Amino acid sequence: MSELKKKDSNYSAFGRWVNYRSEIKLLDCTIRDGGLMNKHLFGDDVVKAVYTACVDGGIDYMELGYKASEKIFSRDDFGPWKFCSEDDIRRIVGENETKLKLSAMADTERTDYHKDILPKEQSVLDMIRVATYIHQIPSALGIVQDAAQKGYETTLNLMAVSTVPEKELDEALELVAESDVKYIYLVDSFGSLYSEQIQYLMGKYLRYANANNKQIGMHAHNNQQLAFANTIEALILGANILDGSMAGLGRGAGNCPTESLLGFLHNPKFRLRPVLKCIQEQIEPMREKVGWGFDIPYMITGVMNRHPRAAIEFNETDERGNYVKFFDKIVDLD
Repeated sequence: MSELKKKDSNYSAFGRWVNYRSEIKLLDCTIRDGGLMNKHLFGDDVVKAVYTACVDGGIDYMELGYKASEKIFSRDDFGPWKFCSEDDIRRIVGENETKLKLSAMADTERTDYHKDILPKEQSVLDMIRVATYIHQIPSALGIVQDAAQKGYETTLNLMAVSTVPEKELDEALELVAESDVKYIYLVDSFGSLYSEQIQYLMGKYLRYANANNKQIGMHAHNNQQLAFANTIEALILGANILDGSMAGLGRGAGNCPTESLLGFLHNPKFRLRPVLKCIQEQIEPMREKVGWGFDIPYMITGVMNRHPRAAIEFNETDERGNYVKFFDKIVDLD
C-alpha cells in the first residue's frame, strides 16, 4: 500500500476510497428480534457471544430483549430475555465496563414500566426503546417520558407504518417530535416498503425531527429482500441510527444483517471479523431449528402488506411449501 494510502483515513483496508459519517450509530437487535422466533429462550452462551461480538466489533448498541410485564407473560412460557431483569442482564455483562451501550424494548401496553424499568443509576441499561402502534401513541409517550426522566436515552418505534393513514401519521409524528424522545424510528414491520416509500417517509419524518432536534432511526424487515437496501436508502437520506441483526436473525424473514451494515459503513471503529465469528459459531447453527430468513410465504405477506404471523403459522403446518395455497389464502382475505 502506498504511503498516501496509509496516511489517508478515507482509504479502507478493503482497497476502496470511502467516506463515512462519524455520527452514524449501529444497533444490533439479534437477541431481541431473534427472540421472537424462539420465545426468548437463548442460552447464556449465545447471549454472551453476541455481547462479546458487539463489543469487539465496535457496535454502538446491543438490544437484549423486552421489558415485558410478568403479569401478562409467564416465565414458564418465555425465556429471560422477554423480561430483561437486572439480574439476568448482569449475569451476562457484569457492570458492562465497555463502550457498548445496552438497550431493552418496552412494548406499549405490555410492560409494567413504572416498576420494571428502574432508575438509570440502578441499571446497566442505557436506552429504552418504546414500540407502539398508531392507536397507542399517547400511552407510548407516557413510557418515553418515564424512561427519559429516569435518565435513559429513548426511542419511539412506530410499527406497521405501511398501514397508517397519512393524517394520523402526521398527527402522531407531531406529538412524538415534541416529546422527550431522542430517536424516532421508521419501522418497516411487514417488509412491504420500497425505496420510493422510504424516500417519501424519510422526508416526512425528517421534517418533524429536524424542527424539534430529534434524530431518525431505521428498522427494516427482509420479506422482499429489501431490508439492507432500504436501510441504506434511509441512511443516505439522513437516518443516524441503524438496526441490524447477525445473519439477519429476527421475526419471520428476519432483519437487515448487521454484517452487511458493518461492511458498508467503513467506519474504522467497526470490525467485521468478531461478528462473523459469532455468526459462524452461534447463529448459523440455529437456523435449521429456528427457521428465520427469506421465504416465499414471508415474501407474499410483504407484497400484500400484511403481518408475517400468517406466514409463520402456515410454515408450522404440514402445508409448508404449498405456496399457491398460501397465496390464495392471503388473496381471499382482501
